[in-house]
Amino acid sequence: MSLYRLIGHFLRRHWTAYVLAGLMLLGIALLIVWIPRQIGRLVDGLVASRLAGADLLQELAWLAGAGVVVYFLRAGWRLKLFAAAYRLGVELRERLYGRLTLQGASFYQDRRTGNLMALATNDIDAVEMAAGEAMLAGFDGTLTLVLVVAMMSLGVDARLAACALLPFPLMALAFWWISRHVHEASRLALDRFGALNDHVQETLAGVRTVRALGLQARSEAQFSSLAAGAAEASLSAQQWEAAYEPAVGFTLSAATVLTLGVGGWLVWHDQLTVGQLTSFSLYLGQLIWPMFAAGWVLSLVQRGKAAWARLQPVLDAPLSVDDHGTVAQVTPGPLAVQGVRFHYPGQARAALDGVSLQLAPGRTLGLVGPTGAGKSTLLRLLLRHHAPEAGQLQWNGIQLADYTLDALRGAIAWVPQEAFLFSASVAENIALARPDATRVQVEQAARLAAVHEDIQRLPRGYDTPVGERGVTLSGGQRQRVAIARALLADAPLLLLDDALSAVDTDTEARILAHLRAARIGRTVVIVTHRLSAVADADEIIVLRDGHPVEQGSHGQLLADNGWYARQWRYQQLEASLDAS
Repeated sequence: MSLYRLIGHFLRRHWTAYVLAGLMLLGIALLIVWIPRQIGRLVDGLVASRLAGADLLQELAWLAGAGVVVYFLRAGWRLKLFAAAYRLGVELRERLYGRLTLQGASFYQDRRTGNLMALATNDIDAVEMAAGEAMLAGFDGTLTLVLVVAMMSLGVDARLAACALLPFPLMALAFWWISRHVHEASRLALDRFGALNDHVQETLAGVRTVRALGLQARSEAQFSSLAAGAAEASLSAQQWEAAYEPAVGFTLSAATVLTLGVGGWLVWHDQLTVGQLTSFSLYLGQLIWPMFAAGWVLSLVQRGKAAWARLQPVLDAPLSVDDHGTVAQVTPGPLAVQGVRFHYPGQARAALDGVSLQLAPGRTLGLVGPTGAGKSTLLRLLLRHHAPEAGQLQWNGIQLADYTLDALRGAIAWVPQEAFLFSASVAENIALARPDATRVQVEQAARLAAVHEDIQRLPRGYDTPVGERGVTLSGGQRQRVAIARALLADAPLLLLDDALSAVDTDTEARILAHLRAARIGRTVVIVTHRLSAVADADEIIVLRDGHPVEQGSHGQLLADNGWYARQWRYQQLEASLDAS
């Protein structure tokens, strides 16, 4: 869809606001072209001594009244038109936000957060301006131009009008040439602003790392370079936009010279009155706005086209995981994975290949194996962050793809490796999935996650703000708050993705003891590198290079004396050495 089709579609849906604004502009245009004609009549009347006293005051009152009406009409169309244009901005931002929240992980692999944020601000602002300011200026300028030229030609003198309009084709050619450069400069300015936004967002998100590695100076140098590049691109765009004004000024100056020369000759030969020449000169002055409007419209449209060229691919990007399911409610049942194979984009080796498992409801599965074995990938497939290339994933006999994403993800509580906390209080973060939960329920979930005592030591307890991404909490505290959030959600399927990696062994033992009681009746999948976390699991699967290489209970795997048994002995020896 082009920018023009987007604006046209919006116009059809909000035509009443645009029609009302158009009628007000029509009234303004009619009054504006009436005023010079009226002034010309006044001049001729004064020259001929036909106007004096009360008649003159009445004519002046009519002119003053017209000015007042124009003032209120201008305020009226702005309220109507810009209110409609702002709705387009709101709609685009809602559409962009909704699209981004539905996209899976693969969508974000080649897109940067800062640039996506720039799309929601600068780029949508540019499209909004094209739908509002440009539409208004284009309509008003065109209408004024037509009426003024008509009055110059039909109401004053067609010969004088033809002479005065001779320079205008040259101005149109200049506008065409300038607009091409405005488009390119605007596109470059938006791209560089997106790159600047990327740098700021990444630096602030990783400010601790930047400080720890002493990278402040390098980061500041990069920021200065990006800021200078963005400023240079914006200045270039403004310089090209400023080129419209000299083109207008040169054209109107040439038209004025022609008007005074030809008009003076006509007045000298009694083919034109002084009042008519005065009216014509005023009309010529009124062409300033249509000419500036033309340049302004071209500038806004080119900016809008450049912004829409960046925005449209994101809005139209297909969902990385299709949400075509029709089953809107999950009934807990057996979880089945059959012959699943999956590649990450651009990777030659399969992340998972030939993985199969059966997990009865209320049972616990442990997934272990070396780093990069595919453990977290399997959880992402269960969450439908990705779609498998082959094989089937079923829950209670229904394909996961047949569930709606809202229903499926609402039935799963997930604690990822990197716990994410929002800029809210501790209690609000725990109650994220259940905002109606009572404080007692929140505290009970925190106790199960062994974080209640830590929270009580915070300055404001459960009402303490955690800062952006939970910056005020330690890594272990963030993980345990995320576990409490998952337990409070009370979903039938609980996925723990190495969720105890940042806590000590004693805290891990306490959490696992609490989980044994809390997970009764709930299906649990635990991904971990600490084998003690899955020692009491009903079944354990060892993955290596995306393939299942061992499977069984803790005792069976120890008896098999494979990778699991060797890793278990190593970790037990390590724990005993640490204890001593």
